[in-house]
Amino acid sequence: MFIDAHQHTTRTKGLPRQNGDHFASPEEIIAEMDRTGVDKGILQPLPNPECHGQIVPTEDILEICERYPDRFIPFCCIDPRAGENRPDYDLSWMMAYYKERGCKGMGEICASLSLEDPFVLNFFRHCEATQLHCTIHMATRHYGYYGLLDDPQLPRLERVLKQFPKLNIVGHSPVFWAHVSAEVDFSTGDWWYPWDRKVVPGGAIPRLMDACPNLYADISANSGLCAIKRDPDFGFAFMEKYQDHLMFGTDICSPKNKFTHAEYLRQCLADGNLSRQAFEKITWQNANRIYQLGL
Repeated sequence: MFIDAHQHTTRTKGLPRQNGDHFASPEEIIAEMDRTGVDKGILQPLPNPECHGQIVPTEDILEICERYPDRFIPFCCIDPRAGENRPDYDLSWMMAYYKERGCKGMGEICASLSLEDPFVLNFFRHCEATQLHCTIHMATRHYGYYGLLDDPQLPRLERVLKQFPKLNIVGHSPVFWAHVSAEVDFSTGDWWYPWDRKVVPGGAIPRLMDACPNLYADISANSGLCAIKRDPDFGFAFMEKYQDHLMFGTDICSPKNKFTHAEYLRQCLADGNLSRQAFEKITWQNANRIYQLGL
């Protein structure tokens, strides 16, 4: 089985993204899942205004999942600034409502706020209380990016993981995945997708996965695929060692996206570079366990 832990869609095509593209429709995503042999997908809303285009509320995701219950699994997503613009607002009642409606997790969080902003810490506090584990998009600067802000080597993420030990946080984004390597220089442009650069030992992600059992990651988008393909020997060893912390995903946003994540994982298995146990955990078992899908 393959569970895509990171997908985006919308009920109707509305405001386009800046490049003129739209989110893939549910039917377009299903066609891509059928093409690549993916059984189920987790749909993640996008309510944060920093996202470049149409806002997708949780209600739309719930409606789509009710239409295609055998293919899609709903997440909810709440902006950390929701409520009364107070960093002590009780977000638990919103989260409990969506959990009762069948949402299995929280995300994708794209708000352009510090990981340690009072609004974000309050948000994590209520996610932990309601046991809604969350996917976060990470960035390094406020302007021109979207996502929760951290510094090089991810010190804020480390403090958050230790402050909320019962909350599983699933990392994602080029900023996050650049940190498989100890060599991350945000002053240059080549850190974004360093396909041809070897991984330098001592990266923040392996270090944090060793220190924080509640850190997970989905290998979605070009950033996640690059992290495991840029240095194949590192990638094979990384997936094997952290097989309990990784999830297959694509981050499909557009009908033009033709990701090869599933194909690559199957090839790793066929070539003997990934054990059957690690393959099964990454492709579906971890998502099933973390989000209590009951599959």
